[in-house]
Amino acid sequence: MSRPETSTLFTRFQRLFRLFLWLLSTAWQISRLNTADQAQRNALVARAGRRALAILNIRLHAGEIRLPPAATGTLIVANHVSWLDIFALAALLPAGFIAKQEIRRWPLVGRMAANVGTVFINRSERRDVDGINRAVAAALQNGRNVCFFPEAQTSDGLNVLPFKAALFQSAADTGALVQPVALRYCDHNGRRSTLPSYTGHTHLLVSLWRIVSMPAIELYADVLPPLSVSDRYAAKDEAERQIRAVVGQAV
Repeated sequence: MSRPETSTLFTRFQRLFRLFLWLLSTAWQISRLNTADQAQRNALVARAGRRALAILNIRLHAGEIRLPPAATGTLIVANHVSWLDIFALAALLPAGFIAKQEIRRWPLVGRMAANVGTVFINRSERRDVDGINRAVAAALQNGRNVCFFPEAQTSDGLNVLPFKAALFQSAADTGALVQPVALRYCDHNGRRSTLPSYTGHTHLLVSLWRIVSMPAIELYADVLPPLSVSDRYAAKDEAERQIRAVVGQAV
């Protein structure tokens, strides 16, 4: 028998209140990271991601994840469904993120993202992308992992939008491996759901209300075979093929 389709009003407001406290606590902790090393930053971001998912009753399903040893950092790429993707990937993999410029203006979240080393880009400016590639290449050469969403926008989660090749150039320039990750969202009954998606002109608060209204979310993260890169277009095509194949499957 299917369980109730929505959470109670009390549960929704309880989650919102706990998430607000989480934001304040995490913002305070991140503000004290000026003297922290990268390992300490990674640990804090992972804890914060896991805690946010727990508050929203999102169960993350992922096998043991071990990034392959390499002389450089790893470029992590995933399909983009929701702002929840960032919490999930932060909980799984130590990495800095590339994000669209608009996120920088979000209350608290934007400041937190900036303080943990997020690189903000304007997708409409070609020169900005070239500069980001140089910044990402430098991070990879320094042994840092970097994560981005090559669709450049969110989908409904049931399909994968065409990948953009531009930011794969940093892996080609440095010899870094590309690590594809496929994300799939299901409701509490195990059915694929579009409710967590953050698409179109949906307001962030509307998206948040939809998510806290779900009794639970099952989030599946499949870490796929890493790719060696010599050409950004070939890497883009293979990463897209791998992720698309998983996203198109039933859970």
